[in-house]
Amino acid sequence: MKRIGNLYKKIISIDNLINADSKAQRGKSKQYGVILHNKKKDENIQKLHEILKGKTYKTSPYSSFKVYEPKEREVFRLPYYPDRIVHHAIMNILEPIFMSVFTADTYSCIKGRGIHSLANKLKGSLKNESETKYCLKIDIKKFYPNVNHDILKELLRRKFKDKDLLWLLDEIIDSVEGLPVGNYLSQYFANFYLSYFDHWVKEDKKVKYYYRYCDDIVILSDNKQYLHSLLSEIKIYFLECLMLSVKDNYQVFPIASRGIDFVGYVFYHTHTLLRKRIKKNMCKAVKKNKTKSIPSYMGWAKHCNSNNLIKKLAINE
Repeated sequence: MKRIGNLYKKIISIDNLINADSKAQRGKSKQYGVILHNKKKDENIQKLHEILKGKTYKTSPYSSFKVYEPKEREVFRLPYYPDRIVHHAIMNILEPIFMSVFTADTYSCIKGRGIHSLANKLKGSLKNESETKYCLKIDIKKFYPNVNHDILKELLRRKFKDKDLLWLLDEIIDSVEGLPVGNYLSQYFANFYLSYFDHWVKEDKKVKYYYRYCDDIVILSDNKQYLHSLLSEIKIYFLECLMLSVKDNYQVFPIASRGIDFVGYVFYHTHTLLRKRIKKNMCKAVKKNKTKSIPSYMGWAKHCNSNNLIKKLAINE
């Protein structure tokens, strides 16, 4: 694999930092950190350039808070200046390189590959009923907190040879244990951490029907025993290559009788339904006349077989 260099100067250039600042501010113009930064914007950008040029940049202390939907997790937050600008500056240059590593079956936090893109791909695969009788569904145990820094840094060195860039990435990686949920860079690091596993599944194991959305994985086959055997190999790969483990709630089941509960929907060969929790929340929103929430739920409903639900709730499109 060709290793790429000469990227750090592009990242820390004044033009790129200005562009990163502009991108980082989108939809956040009223945030306190953005308002504070904008009072001395030009001065701050020049100062950030000098800090990065002299390699004296240090990630700021994190603050954190908990969210409880769809599950309880801790979300980390960095100050707008300088950290979020730095993250955007890095991704302005590295995003196309990361994208070149990801397989076509990698979704989540990738442009053009969101939930509905994945849902449409999976629905298309399920039309081939004879080859997709069974599903292996797995989740990685505490994925973000368990990402190993040494392994991640070694994987990055397979792709990049720019020592200054690697210094900056290492500094950000080592600023907190695991990968912090909420960091702009974390979503790309997470996909990159699993990208060589994706290639192993697709190219070495020759798996035809494989879908990964962050740390949730679905594999389809016509053979139940094959999926159990593949699961055993995946467990070994995770442990030996990534120091990860599969959650004990993994499932191998016939799709016709249960459906695949994945990315907010339940997929069958002939139809697709909303996940029960989303449907209940949608009903509550309609009942309480939450006008801001209803269009969002309608967006979910339009991508599945939900005409009866919409009629029952008497929603006017």
